[in-house]
Amino acid sequence: MNQDDRAAFDRALRRARVSAYGAGEYVEQESFMRAGEILDLASRAGIGPGVSVLDVCCGVAGPGRFITRELGCSYLGVDASAGAVVIARARATDLPCRFQVADVPPIPHGPFDVVLLLETMLAFANKEPLLAAVAAALVPGGRFAFTLEEGVPLSDIERAAMPDADTVWLTPLDQMHALLEQSGFVVTFTDDHSSSHRQMAASLARAFAVHRREIAMQIGDQAVDELIAGHRLWIDWLGSGRARKFAIVATASGR
Repeated sequence: MNQDDRAAFDRALRRARVSAYGAGEYVEQESFMRAGEILDLASRAGIGPGVSVLDVCCGVAGPGRFITRELGCSYLGVDASAGAVVIARARATDLPCRFQVADVPPIPHGPFDVVLLLETMLAFANKEPLLAAVAAALVPGGRFAFTLEEGVPLSDIERAAMPDADTVWLTPLDQMHALLEQSGFVVTFTDDHSSSHRQMAASLARAFAVHRREIAMQIGDQAVDELIAGHRLWIDWLGSGRARKFAIVATASGR
């Protein structure tokens, strides 16, 4: 099954995802971030009433809809998956949210006060064009709030073991800081989420295993096996320090 059939994946994984998160922590995110972590990062980026927000690679926009509902903002979500955008639009009818289907980069010009990129920095093998596009889309003093999958690049053996390894491009923290500075950003906030994301990966892996038969009936055996295998690799990597997870806010200097 094509993984861009987001409606099928959303239906298949929903019950397991709901059971994996603690009370009040599931907001239809497709990631390891809990609702409290999403809200904290958004707040530290200064999102609130009257603030214009661009959510890059928004997926079905669970976090974006949650942020808009809780904090109030002008919100535009962008994703390359038409299936994900269809779901996002259908679930945001009571919110001031807009959505576009588009490959990234480029990204909409804005200007925006905040650009979000949650749990998808690792999908960009070359991060310089992305950072340049984000900088160009922000007002002077605008904030780029994102999560980083940190570590040295995967070895050939690791790439062979990781499903969809062509979307897993780790970046060392010092290299990311250098790239941000090169693009005109100053890092103003960093928080290490490695431990909590390992716990969340483990909780999701257990839930997918418990609901494996139900999930496999909808998306197939291979897809669910790869899903669980990928989560188990993240459990190992985050537990051993092979990879780390950070939430970061960087402010555009406007130069």
